[in-house]
Amino acid sequence: MKTKTNYEDKPLGKVRVVKDFLPKPEDLVLKDEQVKVTLSLTKSSVEFFKKEARKHGTRYQKMIRALVDR
Repeated sequence: MKTKTNYEDKPLGKVRVVKDFLPKPEDLVLKDEQVKVTLSLTKSSVEFFKKEARKHGTRYQKMIRALVDR
């Protein structure tokens, strides 16, 4: 599909302005305040989280964070 769109400087026809219904960008950010820490885990624990994260299509760090935050 290589059809080129030609834009013309002419009236658009009957249009009307609608009230803005989208949320502000800062309202879309769902991040909590985080603090960096160092945590030592066994190799088998990290391997478990990595395997489960791959199965569920997420990051293993995110899974560990969710578990600790509970």
